[in-house]
Amino acid sequence: MPNLAATYRLDREPDDLPERLPEPAVEDIRLERVMGVLADPLRLTIVQRLLRESEDFDQACGWFGFDRPKSTLTHHFKALREAGVITQRQYGLERRSRVRLDDLGRRFPGLIDLVLAWTPASEG
Repeated sequence: MPNLAATYRLDREPDDLPERLPEPAVEDIRLERVMGVLADPLRLTIVQRLLRESEDFDQACGWFGFDRPKSTLTHHFKALREAGVITQRQYGLERRSRVRLDDLGRRFPGLIDLVLAWTPASEG
């Protein structure tokens, strides 16, 4: 997948990462849940930007620069995590997110390519 950010091409995770927040096991990730959360354009944008533009191993909510209340963004990130699309870790007061690339690729081959190819509908 040539459009992936360099951090998604790493051979292994960095050492000493905080534990992951609760998330479904790979075998429990359900297509209807994944498709449900990705039906929201903001969530799809979050996933696409993580995949294409991540500068670090995982990204903080503020990195995206969305003009939305923090509580709204927290809700969206939680929905993505609970569906199994992203993993999150707690770094002090900050939660950082990363797409579960290998897990999603194993469960739903081709899904990541669709996310990377998506373009938002034009308003008008």
